Amino acid sequence: MSASEIQRRRVLIAEDVKIAALTIVKALECEGFELAVAHDGEDCLARVGSFQPSLIVLDLMMPKVHGIDVLRQLRAKAETAHIGVIVCSSRRFKTRIKQAQDLGAFDVILKPFDPKELVAKARAFFDSSGPVTNDRPKSPDPSEQVSAPEIYRPTLDTSTGCLRLWGTRGSIPISGPSFARHGGNTTCLQVSCGEDVIIFDAGSGIRELGLTLMGGQARKIHLFMTHTHWDHIQGFPFFVPAYVPGFDITIYGAKGFSKDLKSIFEGQLDQAYFPVQMKDMRANLRFEYLPHEPIEINEAKVSWEFVEHPGVTVGYKIETPTTSISFMPDNEFLKGYLGSPHSLSQKHDSVNACRPIIDFLAGVDILIHEAQYTAEEYGQKVGWGHTSVPNACFLAKISGAKRWIVVHHDPLHVDDFLQTKLNLTRQVLSELECGAEVTHGFDGFILQL
Repeated sequence: MSASEIQRRRVLIAEDVKIAALTIVKALECEGFELAVAHDGEDCLARVGSFQPSLIVLDLMMPKVHGIDVLRQLRAKAETAHIGVIVCSSRRFKTRIKQAQDLGAFDVILKPFDPKELVAKARAFFDSSGPVTNDRPKSPDPSEQVSAPEIYRPTLDTSTGCLRLWGTRGSIPISGPSFARHGGNTTCLQVSCGEDVIIFDAGSGIRELGLTLMGGQARKIHLFMTHTHWDHIQGFPFFVPAYVPGFDITIYGAKGFSKDLKSIFEGQLDQAYFPVQMKDMRANLRFEYLPHEPIEINEAKVSWEFVEHPGVTVGYKIETPTTSISFMPDNEFLKGYLGSPHSLSQKHDSVNACRPIIDFLAGVDILIHEAQYTAEEYGQKVGWGHTSVPNACFLAKISGAKRWIVVHHDPLHVDDFLQTKLNLTRQVLSELECGAEVTHGFDGFILQL
């Protein structure tokens, strides 16, 4: 082989990733090419003058000088304009590939590639004749030649509806870094099933829900109240849809309050407490007592049962075509029981006293229920209307719930304490051989139904 032939088979490899450069060297040295390696764009341009390659295998994404700029400088000088270039790229950007081809690149190969493919392209270059020019027929666009693997793109099916917790705190709203994980808004649940909006309780979380609803058209809203203690109604004055004509809002509650339902809501809008009164609310507001039979809304059916809590308080069950959900944020299940849940059975007096609730919840898919107190805390707060962790675990087991979302977190319980409490809850469930999946609810919690 003559000296001119040897020089014509010189290949400069411009690749900043060492393992990739080594792979290319091993593939090409078997073909008898004289090889040199540059590890960045600046080094590549320097070695062109000393090594005088006939072909450069050029990586585009290189430090110091980008591969496109290297190619541009080669074409700008008469002494280097003839050098062939095979561009290597891990990106399938058509604009970059077209730039390289417009600058006279002999070919383009996309990473990762089979070394044999690169060898074939190098052979094709040396078998060709004539200088490299911008008018050279271009190879087909490799981004069109080599189809990217088909990407699996699942889309969320929202046709079955969802539930969202807008507030999960009990007693009073709180804020601060120690409460950021679970949130500080008081009770509010939204269940989406059809066009109408279904809401349970109007704690401070309903304010943000109302702002979200303002992004769409006026709709029918059904607001179900578990009871009218302050932390469950305090967000209603800030519920923006109540002030907007076109919204139709029905508020449901149980009979037995010391005042009628409308008077209770009007009372918190008294001038002594709030600058705006109910007469300023322009939505169509209706107040209705809960009927004995279930209420059907779109494809959902809402029923209710009295629970153990100071004053008239109810829990709800929502049945959709795909699932059943119960919502009992305030319920002192097994009131006064301080013993081990392992000692309980269907015939225990404390269990029999809760039979209506147990029957109401039987087989529910999603149990949204409180467990506000640890066992130690509950010993000091019997009669306050809230359940201990062990007693709530027994309810999850005896009801046969498939999933339990714990809500109505105590305002004194910071995030780290609640995480420890959740771990304890899971431990007790395991000891009871209860298969319910348990998690803590938090502000913004969303679950597809």
